[in-house]
Amino acid sequence: MRKSKKLVIPVMVALCLAVSPASAAWAESVVVAGGVRQQTGPGVAPGAGEEEQGQTAGESVAEPGEAGEPLLMPEQAPGEPVSEPGEPAAGSGELIAGPKEPSQAEETGQASQGQETQVLVAGQGSVWMSEEARRAAEEEAARQAEEAARLAAEQEAARLAAEEEAARQAEEAARLAAEEEARRQAEEAARLASGRVIDPSRPMVALTYDDGPQSSVGNRIMDCLAQYGGKATFFMVGERVPSHQAEVCRMVAEGHEVANHSMNHKYLQKQGAAEIQAQVNRCNDVIESVTGVRPTIMRLPGGGYNSTVLANTHMPMIQWNIDTLDWKTRNASQTVNAVLGKVKDGDIVLMHELYGATADASMEIIPELARRGYQLVTVSEMAAAKGYKLEPGKLYSSFR
Repeated sequence: MRKSKKLVIPVMVALCLAVSPASAAWAESVVVAGGVRQQTGPGVAPGAGEEEQGQTAGESVAEPGEAGEPLLMPEQAPGEPVSEPGEPAAGSGELIAGPKEPSQAEETGQASQGQETQVLVAGQGSVWMSEEARRAAEEEAARQAEEAARLAAEQEAARLAAEEEAARQAEEAARLAAEEEARRQAEEAARLASGRVIDPSRPMVALTYDDGPQSSVGNRIMDCLAQYGGKATFFMVGERVPSHQAEVCRMVAEGHEVANHSMNHKYLQKQGAAEIQAQVNRCNDVIESVTGVRPTIMRLPGGGYNSTVLANTHMPMIQWNIDTLDWKTRNASQTVNAVLGKVKDGDIVLMHELYGATADASMEIIPELARRGYQLVTVSEMAAAKGYKLEPGKLYSSFR
């Protein structure tokens, strides 16, 4: 029934055209679009095609053609009936394919691929982009934010470390300044208590004694100095101090200078940084524990040093410019001649407290220097009188 209905319409059109050829001149075209068939021409009033809008698409398929000829589908031979999409074509058992209905999965995939989102991009304003591009942009933004946070954390850690180091250095500088000020005040108090006055315009010399304390030698030297108003500097080995506490306390009580000569008389240029610091600090500790006074200057064992020594003693290092070699000769006369034969203002004289010959030599050196007008002073007294500021890590061999 459906096929016969499809064939009726073109037959009727052909008959009408055959009966009335004049009608073909008036009918210029028949257009089928979206199920609406519209005929235009001089004899057709506007809206004539609207009466047939109720017809469904597929009821008639026609193309404009010559008058009196039925309209044919592509590849349709004259006289062949028009077949519906999906119905067998005339003369064959095949179906003519019609529009394919997309499946639900295809519709969903197409919608997902074609979906775009409006995104605000820095420097570009509002931009439309696909869902995949939006996700990629969000992931990149998250990665950049994470990297920025990591860099910020590293910078903050570096800033805090720098602040801690600056605070540590400031604290160390303050400690050293406080120690220096305490030493200066102690010296000034001792000077005022003893009525001792150093005259910078007069010549002076610093007698120094290493490797003590040794009571049998040190006490004799101090007895002689007391007679002539002189003071000396004693560079002591820390491990020997506990055995000569009375002598060491006398040094402090009479205004002599107690100083550091390492804990065990190790040659510091052969030691590492940690051992150098231990040798210096332990010696200072033991002298302070016995006398209540912490040394402010030191002498290197043997006078040897290198860059590691200079960087790790953290104290002014006192050398000498007159070496009596008393440890080698152990001869009083040779020691006396080594001093009196070349002494000048500002000299630092090296002797050793361990030998009786050195005590004998001092009994002659001290009175003669006093007779020549020399002031017998400690190293620190002479440095202050000559305008020298003793600095940690530096070497001093005289104050001429």
